[in-house]
Amino acid sequence: MGKETKKSSSSDEVERLSSFIVQASLQLLVANGVDLIQQIGVDVIRDIILDILVGKNLRDSTETLTRRRIAALNLAMASLFIKGASTSPNFVNQLPYTASSILAQKSLPKTERWLAQWMLGLTDKAFQNVLRDNKALLEIYRDNYMQTCKEIIDHHRQVYGELSGSLKLDDGAEVPIDWLWLTYLLNAIGSQTLTIRGSEKSTFGKLFEKLVLGSLLSILGFHYVSQHRVGEKVFWLSSQDEKRESDATLLYEIGRGVRFDIGFIGRGNPEISLDKVTRFQQAEVIRDIPFYMATIIIVDRVSRDSRIVDMARVVNGTIVQMSAAYWPQQVAELLKETVGYDHELVSMNETHIEEYLREKLKTVPLESFVRNFRINGLPEIEAASTTEGEKPLA
Repeated sequence: MGKETKKSSSSDEVERLSSFIVQASLQLLVANGVDLIQQIGVDVIRDIILDILVGKNLRDSTETLTRRRIAALNLAMASLFIKGASTSPNFVNQLPYTASSILAQKSLPKTERWLAQWMLGLTDKAFQNVLRDNKALLEIYRDNYMQTCKEIIDHHRQVYGELSGSLKLDDGAEVPIDWLWLTYLLNAIGSQTLTIRGSEKSTFGKLFEKLVLGSLLSILGFHYVSQHRVGEKVFWLSSQDEKRESDATLLYEIGRGVRFDIGFIGRGNPEISLDKVTRFQQAEVIRDIPFYMATIIIVDRVSRDSRIVDMARVVNGTIVQMSAAYWPQQVAELLKETVGYDHELVSMNETHIEEYLREKLKTVPLESFVRNFRINGLPEIEAASTTEGEKPLA
């Protein structure tokens, strides 16, 4: 293992970590919900939505997508180490110093921040919890990290001996490897995997909450509007004001509507589910028009001893579990009970429901949903067209 010497990083070095990764991998690194749809393809997205509508777990449906992203980024990380070490023989020894220098800077792009954190075995959450967002502690953490790695390597060398060899890329980049090179690489990959899994859990959850709701309401015969407009048989996504927040608002007719809240929340998070039923009131004023609002709360599963069902009744709300097969039929039944809307799905035989949903999904305007709601801080973009059933705001 080479001698570890402290070296200050120049502004050029600050840019080096991302410069060792090809642009396609960088785009994969920071992909948000809209990017994922473009990369995955609308047809695959429709298949995942169908899986959810027939009671399958979102995590099961998206795990393959997550694994593909992680595998691609793991290989990109290995390439970064090879290219970096081929550029400078001291690259790996200096890596913790380079990373801490980058993290000490202000207003870092997420790509640079993540890469630098991973070189120190950190994630965003670890940076917050371990360093308490205090950049003054970076040097202490860095030195402890390097010392810990050194101690583990020394012990490992006594058991297994030295590690030697080289890795080479087709572009001519070739580097010798040792235990330090491998340790830093594997630590970076481990932190990268944790970050991507956490990021995808949030991204996929937010993305598919809206896509599933929008798809379901479209299939049930309601018309999507990009702005809050009073009309008959219309709905919009992501409505919020200072008193409450809902994922979708449906207006059946003047004076009667339904709020929808959806969350891929299992029985292990009952407190989040309970929070969903405390936001709403039975009466709401929309564009100076009073509406009687029912509430439908859609969650993954409800534990046997949960209080959420009883609490929902207080606000005239009902809980629907996505773990139930053909739960959209239950939503259709609730719409008939609450606002008097009778849809063909109510009386449909269960053996026909999946194929019915599959065919109806082909005409759902998924691209319009994506253009008009926020995912991971993306700005909301208003669609210019007016949808059938929509009345302009006064």
